[in-house]
Amino acid sequence: MVKLAAKCILAGDPAVGKTALVQMFRSDGTHFQKNYTLTTGVDLVVKTVPVLDTNDSVELFIFDSAGKELFSEMLDKLWESPNVLCLVYDVTNEQSFISCTKWLEKVRAQTQGTALPGVLVGTKTDLAGRRSVDSAQAQAWALGQGLEFFETSVKEMDNYEAPFHCLAKQFHQLYREKVDMFHTLV
Repeated sequence: MVKLAAKCILAGDPAVGKTALVQMFRSDGTHFQKNYTLTTGVDLVVKTVPVLDTNDSVELFIFDSAGKELFSEMLDKLWESPNVLCLVYDVTNEQSFISCTKWLEKVRAQTQGTALPGVLVGTKTDLAGRRSVDSAQAQAWALGQGLEFFETSVKEMDNYEAPFHCLAKQFHQLYREKVDMFHTLV
C-alpha cells in the first residue's frame, strides 16, 4: 500500500465554479456553495483519493487559485512544480473556454520539459439552455492538449468527483512508470 502526495493546480477564469467544484469534492457532496465569493490568492484543499483497482492512494494538495489577473504574479510562485492540473471553464461562457489556452500556457511554463497530467472540466451543465461551448469541441481541444475531459454540475451533484479520481490515477500511473523504470536500471 502506497500513499503518494501530489500538488494539483486548479485554474480557470473567475466565476467558472472552481471553488464550488473543489469544496463539493472536499465535503463528499455535502457542501454546495450557494453564494459566489471571489477567491483572493489561493485556497488550499487537501484530500486523500483512493486509486481505483489498487490499495494505493494519492493525497491531493489542491491549490484553488484566483481567476483574476490581479493575482497572477502571486500565482507564479505558488504554482511552482505542480504534479497535476485541473483546468476549469463554464459551459455557458465561451470566453472562459477560450481562456483555457492562456491558463494552460501559464501552468506549463512552471513545468518546462516535464509532462503534466491533467483534466479539462466544463462546469454548470445544469444550465443546458444557456450552453455556449459544445462538448465535442471542448473534448477535441482537451485531447489535443493531452488532457482528459469531463463535464459536471456541482449544483446537481453530477460527476464532480470524477476529475479528481482521474488526476489521482494519472499521478499514480506516472509514479508506477518511474518505479518500473528504476527497477530496470537495478
